[in-house]
Formats: sequence, structure tokens, C-alpha cells
Amino acid sequence: MCPDDPSAPTTPANPDPDPADLLARLVAVDSVNPDLVPGGAGETEIAGFCGEWLAARGFEVHRLEKHPGRPSLVAVARGTGGGRSLMLNGHLDTVSLAGYDGDPLEPRIEDGRMYGRGTFDMKGGIAAMMVAAARASARGPLRGDIVLACVADEEYGSAGTAEVLESFTADAAVVTEPSHLQVTLAHKGFAWFEVEIEGRAAHGSRPDLGVDAIAKAGHFLVALEEWGRRLAQVPGHPMLGAGTVHASVIHGGEEPSTYPARCRITLERRTVPGESADSVERELTGILGQLAANVLDFAYRLTRGLHREPFAADPGSPIVRTLTHHAEQALGHPPVVRAEPFWTDCALLDRAGIPCLLFGADGEGAHAATEYVDLASLDRLTAILTATLTDFCA
Repeated sequence: MCPDDPSAPTTPANPDPDPADLLARLVAVDSVNPDLVPGGAGETEIAGFCGEWLAARGFEVHRLEKHPGRPSLVAVARGTGGGRSLMLNGHLDTVSLAGYDGDPLEPRIEDGRMYGRGTFDMKGGIAAMMVAAARASARGPLRGDIVLACVADEEYGSAGTAEVLESFTADAAVVTEPSHLQVTLAHKGFAWFEVEIEGRAAHGSRPDLGVDAIAKAGHFLVALEEWGRRLAQVPGHPMLGAGTVHASVIHGGEEPSTYPARCRITLERRTVPGESADSVERELTGILGQLAANVLDFAYRLTRGLHREPFAADPGSPIVRTLTHHAEQALGHPPVVRAEPFWTDCALLDRAGIPCLLFGADGEGAHAATEYVDLASLDRLTAILTATLTDFCA
């Protein structure tokens, strides 16, 4: 565990709070990721609120802020010793408030749902894990540590979980991203690349001097589409299927009367277990090399951007078996086991040697104009997390 000095606990509070009440308070705090939306509020205020709430319930609270204005919070309920530690991980940041239908910071309950930005993605998960940790620690001494990681920046670069893992570890983890109360054991990774097709600038009346970078880029776009078709034909991962590729952004040209000297294409390759940024780069280099050999005046530069690895959990690991058991008890049937196409911080935890899975609430509207969490599922999630903590850390 991290040896940093924790903040002092404040006045003891009710150990059995209501997750919906806590969620409403979290939604009311603006925590838009400023890397997504320039000028966004960031996590300072919400991290402060969570820290006070958890300190009041006896948790050691550690604030991590390698990137100024982008704090993450780690709260620990120490065990008596000799037991397994369990980390619950969730992100504090949200996407933009702009374009939301109604007041995104005013939680509204209707027909068993709470609406507001972040209710589903993923302040519902934050509320459930905070309440579950408070309930589990209040029920009696556990041998293992309960660790809560309320992290910054998952919606952009996952700097928060990366910073947490520099100082903290656990025997297992649960990421409480929304999963419709289904056990998520795998997800895709991604790799971003920029391909710059090089032409030669010249007056539009001088085709003998110019090389049209945009026209040359057309050859690459056709090859990119063919690459995607080939990927779709391979068997792929048993839960995730095949990897995918698409062009995301294209820039080129200066004015109508000039041959464009360059055309830049940003592409994203979604990866499955067994693939990596290195293997994708080899595929991409092969495609570009063929074009350079066969297309007159085709020249390029390739730059690797952000990449994140895919994730696959061991279905027989103790944390998967423990949470699945308690989910079945709460739901009355075995939970659905699934995979997700999007990336999560599970991959960072797994790479750090922490067995983990993803399990969260039901709802809809992540990143959409209307977002809600199903409140009955929020209660079930809290109960399942509480039972899992009590069992795993006993």
C-alpha cells in the first residue's frame, strides 16, 4: 500500500447512506474533463467532496495530483492483516455538458430513473462503490484492505489510474463502469496512427510540377477499407470478435489553385487480445510499403499516437468467481457474461498485475443528450459490491 500521510478523518457519519442520495450530490458537481472540453471544470471540486465524505467515515484519504488541477483520490479502510485487498475503481470526470437535454447538473428522478450528466457514465458507479465500501467497513473488522480509487481523466487519457498504480496496488479490482449488471471480462484496445501522404506544392496550372497529396491519399483510403474487410473475415476473439480499423480525421490542401503538398489522415485500429500497437504498426507499414512500390510518386510518413492494450480477464480468478457468486445471489439468476468494444481502465489494472473485471449499473445515454441510471440497478450494484468486499477481504 502507499505510505503517504492520509488526511485526518472528520466527524463520524452515517455508515449506511443511500446511494441515490449520494449520486444526486455527485451529479450536481461539474467535473467535465478539460482535455475534452477546453475550460472544463476538471476533478478538483468532486475529488474534494468525495475525500470529505470518505474521511468522515473513517477512511484514510490520499490525494494524488501529478497533473495540477487533475486530482485523483485513493481512500483506504485498513484491514486487521492477513486478508486480501480489493480495489474498487471509477472515474470522476465526465464528457461535455453542452448539448444535454435539460440541466445536466440538476439530477431529476422519473419512473425509477435518475437523469443528469454522469448518472450512467459513471457517477452511479462511484456512488455505489463509495456506499458499498462504507457499509462493508462498518459491518465489522475485515482482514484485508478496502481500496477506493476515484480517478481523473478516464474519458481522455486515463492519467488518473496510471498515477494511482504508481503508488497503490491490490490483490484484485472491480471497475464500476456501467455494464447493465452484466459481468464484463474482456474489452478491445486501440491504437491511433497518423499517416501523412507527401505531395509537391505547385500552381494549379502546372501538373508537370505538382504532386497531388490528396489524390495519392485516395489510394491509401481504398487500401484502408480493404484492410477493414480482411479483418472482418478472421475468426477473432471468442467474445470480442475481430479487430476493426477506420479513418477518423483527414486534413489536406491550402487553396483551390494549388497542388496540395500533404494530406494527413488519422486512423484508429481497435485491437483484440493477441494484437498490440506493434503488430498493428507492422500491418500498416506493410500496406503503405505496397502502395509506395506500386503507386507513382506515393510517399508517406507514419507516426504512432496514443495506444491502449486490450483486456481479457481469467474467468476462474478469485475475484471473478466471488463477484459472480454474489451477483447471482442478488439477481436470482446467473449474470450475463459479456465483453465490450470500448476501452476501460481494466487494461491498466490488468497490466499492473491486478486481476480485475468490470461490473456496473444499468441505464443508458453515455455521452448522449439524455443520460440516466436505473435506480433499482444502482441499489443492486451497491449490494453486490458490499457482499463482494465483505467476502473477498474477510
